[in-house]
Amino acid sequence: MTAPLLFIGDSITDAGRRDDPDGLGSGYVRLVAASLAARGDRRTVLNRGIGGDRIGDLRDRWEADVLAHAPGTLSVYVGINDTWRRFDSGLVTTTADFESAYRGLLEEARVASAPRLVLVEPFLTPVTPEQEGWLDDLAGKREAVATLASEFGAAFVPLHRILTVAALHHGPAAIAADGVHPTPLGAELIAEAWEAAEGALSS
Repeated sequence: MTAPLLFIGDSITDAGRRDDPDGLGSGYVRLVAASLAARGDRRTVLNRGIGGDRIGDLRDRWEADVLAHAPGTLSVYVGINDTWRRFDSGLVTTTADFESAYRGLLEEARVASAPRLVLVEPFLTPVTPEQEGWLDDLAGKREAVATLASEFGAAFVPLHRILTVAALHHGPAAIAADGVHPTPLGAELIAEAWEAAEGALSS
């Protein structure tokens, strides 16, 4: 049996998957799964996103939600809540702590099943002046993900750049109505970027 393709992350990955009989949700994971199936890719796709998660929440459930499934490909998409909670709840995740915790999770996965890795850069398309003030904090998380992708030989999905460019053409709310949660167009762009990055890893 082929090892599964497992997605883990926050609400952008979750996208209602726990209320979905297929367990995929209505976001980019479903779009990726449909595209792969249409191309004859028979990997089982598992969605383990949970809305609101920060890097520490992933750490708390890493054993049950990742290692126990021994994925052949592991996609990690986390970071925006580590920024958001700083501004709405005063819960600060420093870039150093974020990177250290993230690195530890990837090291555990490498030891357990050595999956192919796809790391997704967190994005923000600010729709309010307040959100513009989040960008500096998010930049540290984005840089950490890029660093870890290079360190672990992972595919890197440069999502913030891609969606920032899309927002210039369509308007930020057309990509994510609240700046964070993707619209259907945003989800399509994420899925396309993810597939491009994973395809480059395979070539």
